[in-house]
Amino acid sequence: MSSSNARRMSPLERRATFSIAGIFSTRMLGLFLIFPVFALFAEQEFTDITGLQIGLAIGAYGLTQALLQIPYGMLSDRFGRKPLILVGLGVFFLGSVVCAVSESIEMMIVGRAIQGAGAVAAVLTASVADLVSEPFRLRAMSVVGITIGLSFTLSLVLGPVLAEWIGVRGIFWVIAALSILAAFLVVFAVPKIQNQQFQREAEAVPAQFLDVLKNKQLLRLDVGVFALHAILTAMFIAVPFLLRDEAGLDSLSHWEVYVPVMLLSFALMVPFIIQAESKGRMKPIFVGAIFFIAFAQFGMSQWHDGFMWLFIWLLIFFTAFNILEASLPSLVVKLSPADKKGTASGIYSSSQFLGAAFGGIVGGHLYGLFGFDGVFAFTVGLGLIWFALALTMQKPMPWSIASVSIGEVSPADIDALQQRLCAYDGVYEAVIIAEEQKAYFKIDRKQVNEEALIQYFHKARVRE
Repeated sequence: MSSSNARRMSPLERRATFSIAGIFSTRMLGLFLIFPVFALFAEQEFTDITGLQIGLAIGAYGLTQALLQIPYGMLSDRFGRKPLILVGLGVFFLGSVVCAVSESIEMMIVGRAIQGAGAVAAVLTASVADLVSEPFRLRAMSVVGITIGLSFTLSLVLGPVLAEWIGVRGIFWVIAALSILAAFLVVFAVPKIQNQQFQREAEAVPAQFLDVLKNKQLLRLDVGVFALHAILTAMFIAVPFLLRDEAGLDSLSHWEVYVPVMLLSFALMVPFIIQAESKGRMKPIFVGAIFFIAFAQFGMSQWHDGFMWLFIWLLIFFTAFNILEASLPSLVVKLSPADKKGTASGIYSSSQFLGAAFGGIVGGHLYGLFGFDGVFAFTVGLGLIWFALALTMQKPMPWSIASVSIGEVSPADIDALQQRLCAYDGVYEAVIIAEEQKAYFKIDRKQVNEEALIQYFHKARVRE
């Protein structure tokens, strides 16, 4: 384990971080490039198409992604990380080709579902845990998270431009090429994993599912990310039509809205995140952002005639969206038990993708029945339900989860050692897993670090 005094990642850890972030990035681009253009394409390309079919095609990836990402992670423990990542990218490539050559909306839906079946997110996260030492894992995952956010932003800009230049079918060929690029990164850039092992901090444990689902604080977050991505997916069934019909922008010009909106929303997000994380104001900022998600949806439903109105509502939405996307994973860590972070994160991630599928299906169906009004009634209602649930969440404390290797421990000594560890200033929870020879902690990193925990553990062990 790296010394806590080390200030920098090793070259191998940096290589692992940025190569895995690159794989995440290419895959997220592949999933989101069609978001801003697919509804317009489907209306023009396929005859007798329904709103439900449009929504299914946009959101189908979420259903297969949600169902398969945890099994992929479990299989990677047995067959290796890199082989499973390559299998997933191969499936993603196949789905992209199916979409590119589809002659019917039904085949397009199948292709999108196949894309989602290449569900390697959990395997990539476990690979970070394998290759990056514990003191730097949070930093590595932050890099990955930033990369995913930038990929989503880039997709909103590139999607309309690429659709105009090469068509939406051409976008799917680009997506297929991106999966090949990601496979090259896996083979040639990601370091070899020398000592792969089960990573409790990054992987789900089936035996813990019920405990995590019964945790009301974590369940609020799962419902929250479900609602957020349902709203996002449903919104993109309506917004491309609004930009075309109400703002008078052809599809090539949609970037003129998305670029300034995304740049400004990132700038506006930063002070709120600083206040939330550094000043202990996470709950009011988090709850406030949920309110503005619903408010922006209501605004779009009522005032959408013209460029400026749509710009304002999209700016409010994406500022709140970015705050929530940054805050939700942090809250999962703060609120999950010390030894259940991987399971909590896995269920959270599956909830996110299920939300995307749900939003596409329901939003598309309502668009077919009631037009824009049906979509926005759904998104406003879902936002307000989430707002009401979030009001009752407990105030999150500034805790992180850490783990240290401890060697062999007698099961008879575990309870006493856990009590001694919890007595250490800055440690709020300690769980020893004897068979893994590891201890998991919930700590305040401003007060304690892993090196000090190791030293204290050995002293406590001697006293036993």
